[in-house]
Amino acid sequence: MDNSLRRGSLEMIAAMLISGTIGWFVLASGLAVTEVVFWRCVFGAATLLVVCALLGYLKPGVISRTALLLAIASGVAIVGNWLLLFASYSRASIAIGTAVYNVQPFMLVGLAALFLGEKLTVAKLTWLSVAFAGMLAIVSAHGTAQGSGGEYLVGIAMALGAALLYAIAALIIKRLSGTPPHLIALIQVSTGVLLLALWVRPSGLPSEPGALGSLLTLGIVHTGLMYVLLYGAIQRLPTALTGALSFIYPIAAILVDWVAFGHRLAPLQWLGVGLILLAAAGMQQGWWFRSRRLVAGH
Repeated sequence: MDNSLRRGSLEMIAAMLISGTIGWFVLASGLAVTEVVFWRCVFGAATLLVVCALLGYLKPGVISRTALLLAIASGVAIVGNWLLLFASYSRASIAIGTAVYNVQPFMLVGLAALFLGEKLTVAKLTWLSVAFAGMLAIVSAHGTAQGSGGEYLVGIAMALGAALLYAIAALIIKRLSGTPPHLIALIQVSTGVLLLALWVRPSGLPSEPGALGSLLTLGIVHTGLMYVLLYGAIQRLPTALTGALSFIYPIAAILVDWVAFGHRLAPLQWLGVGLILLAAAGMQQGWWFRSRRLVAGH
């Protein structure tokens, strides 16, 4: 493994491990989801502003007006994505919310087929069916383990909504090729600050050290540092390896949910989580049954 590949792998692993602890800090803050997302955007924007300045991305002409508007639109979707995903944690648990959220690659495939004319192959439809079976297993498990009744189903619906918004954001970002990704992230979180400013309580930042520490960590580490690591990894790694390492995120989230909050999944929930992650991995890695060609000799 050369140095670039090794560095990219370490950056991707670190980014995914950081992502896996997001739910812990969201719940540990004890604040309303709107406040958590607002302050994540504030501290994230401050961190990314420094990063973009150091990389020379704040100069005039780096981004066109059209690209700026698209980045703002993707920011609206990303902020909505965070609001729904974070809200799902207290209803369905971090583990279940994160697992359900991982159906977003299939939503992106569906949106790309609808709006970009991309072809739906038999392989993609098969993996979609496997993921759907996993969803059914998770939904039918309400009332078991930590999930109970209507709140559990609402949490699943929120995680699905978050996945849809992420897929919409990803679809928009596809049109921003050539725009520095760190600058896109800065525009997204800055959009979040403006959108949520009206919903944050006038008292400002919490005085409790634990809550304040959680918000600072979410903004600086889980947004600023994580984006730098993630984009650095994406630039260095082949797509297949990036996709494979991305599954560290849901596994880490499940472990954090168990260690920090004692949430243990029921067998049916484990089955659903496993099917969703298998389907997402299969589609991202291009796994499929191929018949072996017999080459006749001359």
